Amino acid sequence: MQNNKTQQKSGACRTVYVTELTDGILDPARPMLGPVADGGTIIANTAPGCWGPMITPAIRGGHEVTRPVAVEGAEIGDAIAIRIRSIVVTSNATASGSDSVVAGRNNGDPFCAAVCAECGTEWPATHIEGIGQSAIRCDKCGADATPFKIENGYTIVFDDARSIGVTIGKARAEEMAPDAAKIMALPDTSVQNPVMTFAPADLVGVATRLRPFLGQLGTTPSKAMPDSHNAGDFGSFLLNAPHKYALTPEELLRNKTDGHLDVNTVRQGAVLICPVKVPGGGVYLGDMHALQGDGEIAGHTSDVAGVVTLEVSVIKGLAIDGPLLFPVADDVPYLARPLNAVEKQRAEALAKANGLAEIEQDAPITVIGSGATLNEATDNGLKRAADLFGVTVPEIMNRATMAGAIEIGRHPGIARVTFRMPLKKLEEKGLAGFARSQYDLK
Repeated sequence: MQNNKTQQKSGACRTVYVTELTDGILDPARPMLGPVADGGTIIANTAPGCWGPMITPAIRGGHEVTRPVAVEGAEIGDAIAIRIRSIVVTSNATASGSDSVVAGRNNGDPFCAAVCAECGTEWPATHIEGIGQSAIRCDKCGADATPFKIENGYTIVFDDARSIGVTIGKARAEEMAPDAAKIMALPDTSVQNPVMTFAPADLVGVATRLRPFLGQLGTTPSKAMPDSHNAGDFGSFLLNAPHKYALTPEELLRNKTDGHLDVNTVRQGAVLICPVKVPGGGVYLGDMHALQGDGEIAGHTSDVAGVVTLEVSVIKGLAIDGPLLFPVADDVPYLARPLNAVEKQRAEALAKANGLAEIEQDAPITVIGSGATLNEATDNGLKRAADLFGVTVPEIMNRATMAGAIEIGRHPGIARVTFRMPLKKLEEKGLAGFARSQYDLK
């Protein structure tokens, strides 16, 4: 729903409140919420991603993201800057782990083409009977219908401050399982089967820190596709697939927006800039993670519900193919961080002693690349960066090596290409203001 109280003369709202979720499909033909004003705010209650939707075969995308919101004035060929003002975890606990696919329960892809093995129903409606990994039952025939099982997993509880988590034992996990939806704070509009129903407890007594971020944040692709597949790696599963969401390689490249990032620096304080490939852009979000090491190597992490506040603004004429990121200062790789006053003074003196009148005035930026493999994702990020700034790929390679980094977003195919770029180049693209405000540059 949207807030009409703050509606402007243009018909756009200064604030749009989002409580509606999709069925896992991002479809540009479906109506969007909003529009939200250029410079306005989106506040959303998000549902956990990954495991809950994965064990709910009626959800067709592997996640349960928010209904997209149109942004006033956003046209194809523009970009939308999304400032993440706040991320608040509302779940008290969750469960996760590495997965195994149950044979016979999908039509080529267990994330988006689930089938009941007993009665043959596609995307079957299900209900919960008891707890454990056989608790998800087909409404039509009563058979065990989950497309996935947890191979090695854990149940993790959080402190009140949402700063620390501890994995618990089997008895406590099973005690909590019947109240999973309440404990996980599933939004009222969520239809997912809560993963805590499975009560996994292979890892016990592991303590870790929380640092929440959004695994899904972006703009609507220009062709209908499962939300978890809106990226170059998971999107490759759609190529010539046997189900209705199949795409050709050309369709995938042309239409995806790489909104399924799983980049752990897409967190509170960061600025993500996304391509506009449909009128209004269609900003959506979800798949909040309480924590994640680089790469999400287990395939899944601690998915939680939460409340997110975003500020959106349109950058006219910035025709990008995938996301750009200005991380918070602490997340910028060491070599890519702007020089401090002492370092800059030393660099200027060194330059002068060697015949240079000045040093480059630059700032860090991260370009996201995606592909079927990490190598392809890295190549994609390098090319996107070179195309954006009108330089060669070898130049970006050098900049990322000597004043940046290549980091894994998600295994198998999301890469972060971070480097320092001259401020004059950022100015030309309308990006310098973000760098100056993020990194307190003059």
